[in-house]
Amino acid sequence: MIPLILASNSPRRRQLLEQIGLSFRVITAEVAEDLPAGCDLAAGVREVARRKAEAVASRVKEGLVLGADTLVVLNGEALGKPAGPQEAFNMLTRLQGREHQVITGVALVDAASGACLLEHELTRVWMRDLTPREIWQYVATGEPLDKAGAYGIQGKGAMLVERIAGCYFNVVGLPLVKVAGMLKQFGLDPWEVGNGKGNGARVSFDH
Repeated sequence: MIPLILASNSPRRRQLLEQIGLSFRVITAEVAEDLPAGCDLAAGVREVARRKAEAVASRVKEGLVLGADTLVVLNGEALGKPAGPQEAFNMLTRLQGREHQVITGVALVDAASGACLLEHELTRVWMRDLTPREIWQYVATGEPLDKAGAYGIQGKGAMLVERIAGCYFNVVGLPLVKVAGMLKQFGLDPWEVGNGKGNGARVSFDH
């Protein structure tokens, strides 16, 4: 069976793949994550995901390499990870009471052949109205500081989100239904990798 490799050190993406029982290796991709100039944001996250997957694919002889990149977008502007508590507060102040989008680009590369699939997923998110005190309380947890858009829907940030339209797992960092469909296109059945056959998920790390 073709091995699966996650080209990311994101604990959230790793946990999502473990959640559906996939066995995989983790090899971190060291690539630039800046978006290509002049392209739309969906194309940009697909390109960054491709860079990650191809960088890792070049280091292994075989396997399907999964790369991903997620953006939080407000009025066409990409919001990255905050540089510190004040920037996290400022981002959340802008997001509160409004709709924004979360876009994840996904790339799957066959290391042996170089064949590549590129997809993206978009989820609409509505954040509830927040007081400055509530925002500072959330910032004080430290949770926003390593997350695009300064919140994590899978953690305490769940209390900030009023509703979503689209894939919840995309907001966490990896659209699982889309990933499963891409794996099938390469002949890797997600039901047969890991606990789909009762083996349990297995994860290994390469440095």
